[in-house]
Amino acid sequence: MKKIVVFASGSGTNAENIIKHFKGSAVADVVGVFTNNANAKVIDRAKNNDVPVEVFSKSELYESGFLQKIEVINPDLIVLAGFLLKFPDRLIEVYPNKIINIHPALLPKYGGKGMYGMYVHNAVVENKEKESGITIHYVNENYDEGAIIFQKSVVVLGTDTPEVVAEKIHELEQKYFPGVIEDLLKA
Repeated sequence: MKKIVVFASGSGTNAENIIKHFKGSAVADVVGVFTNNANAKVIDRAKNNDVPVEVFSKSELYESGFLQKIEVINPDLIVLAGFLLKFPDRLIEVYPNKIINIHPALLPKYGGKGMYGMYVHNAVVENKEKESGITIHYVNENYDEGAIIFQKSVVVLGTDTPEVVAEKIHELEQKYFPGVIEDLLKA
């Protein structure tokens, strides 16, 4: 049985979707959720699904002891699902091609530091894009620049508000993210 660790900073809908997808699976199990936000809704979502949660500070993330916490778990895949901090280079070195992220746009457009959530959707609408989508990619030392694993697009209408675009993107995330994770673990 393969082990997945999920990092999230916010509401945790993607994390919960991943947890539920793998509950009872013969492929993998979500063995822990890590968050840098003590008030994140992902905490309750994880606990309600019997997944252990670790809350940490930004400074702790970059300390050597943090790597040891991950090494004890020895995950087969680390999934960033709405995790807003830059992932530590040391963890990326120890887990090459075992850390993935989902981004709410079609990279390389609308990626990089500060481009997350509604900031992305606002930019898509302001620039009158005809499409947006999701990108699942490997994590490297730069924000949103790791090798692309999967992309799926959706049409953006001229009448769409950033909130409507956000809903369309969320539907794609919910539909495709768990399956892409499963495919990676089976490969």
